[in-house]
Amino acid sequence: MPEKSRSNLYVGLFCVAVALVLIFIWIPLDTKTGIVERARGKFVIGDALAPTVAAGFVLLGGLLLLVFERNAEDQPALGPSKIKFVASVVAVIGVGFAIMRFAGPAAVEVANLFREDPLEYRLLRATPVWKHIGYVMGGTIMVSGIIAIVERKMSRRAVLTGIAAVVVLIAVFDLPFDDLLLPPNGDV
Repeated sequence: MPEKSRSNLYVGLFCVAVALVLIFIWIPLDTKTGIVERARGKFVIGDALAPTVAAGFVLLGGLLLLVFERNAEDQPALGPSKIKFVASVVAVIGVGFAIMRFAGPAAVEVANLFREDPLEYRLLRATPVWKHIGYVMGGTIMVSGIIAIVERKMSRRAVLTGIAAVVVLIAVFDLPFDDLLLPPNGDV
């Protein structure tokens, strides 16, 4: 009888450990403000809100695996094909983050080729269109790339889904808040 796979246990423990490191070590050391701040009599989003919410979802997913799926009979075995899949997803996310980080400044440099007085991205990173360039390009690459990996082909539907997902994220996280900078604009 083959040995029962314990991949849910390993993945769950990994997710819980990563989430706890993010919530209690990385995010507090990397952000200047807390989750919510009070400024001039009103509450504003702090630098730690978005990453803490994301880490909370990772923690929830890990706990769900540990509590409900740890002993599931149909757990996939961790083999070369699964590791290749995860490596492909990580690569697409890495490329997406790189594009997200450098597309806005690169667009400003291209615009400066046609201007006498040069623009500076740091001054434009909170203005519409400029602040969305990298987010839209990198986010679309990430979503459509992951869909392409899962479906084993790139499709127009995957790209349109990526664009739609990014537009929804902008509508939810950027439009309602005047003082929120979409990633990676806070670091540029």
